Amino acid sequence: MARKTEQRRWIRHVFQTTERPLTPQEVLTRAQRHISGLGIATVYRNLKSFNEEGWLKAVELPAEPTRYELADLDYHHHFQCDDCGRVYNIPGSPNDMASLYPENYQVSRHQVLLYGQCAECTAEATTHHLENAAVASL
Repeated sequence: MARKTEQRRWIRHVFQTTERPLTPQEVLTRAQRHISGLGIATVYRNLKSFNEEGWLKAVELPAEPTRYELADLDYHHHFQCDDCGRVYNIPGSPNDMASLYPENYQVSRHQVLLYGQCAECTAEATTHHLENAAVASL
């Protein structure tokens, strides 16, 4: 039983030290850095359990695998990088959402999903562009 408890502890640790929603595969990769022999089935079982307990919540994005994040986060939306596919949290909500609501409709919830290039991919693209420019000038 100690092994299962240790696996569960490291899966928990992954979420406590990450500030963005993660796919099961991302959880597995991060947790395996600390505990060898961890398998994807164990990750899925624990994600299901944590979700049922209310410690995690599922993040559903169109045409994407389910991601998970801590359930007690402040209200936020998401940003998905077009290059690496990672999803990031964006705190808060646009101030004037009500102006977007159709007349005579009752809106019960909303989701804002932004797409673009994350800071890491932007930096990599800039570096790559500068390296290519330097080679071209030789």
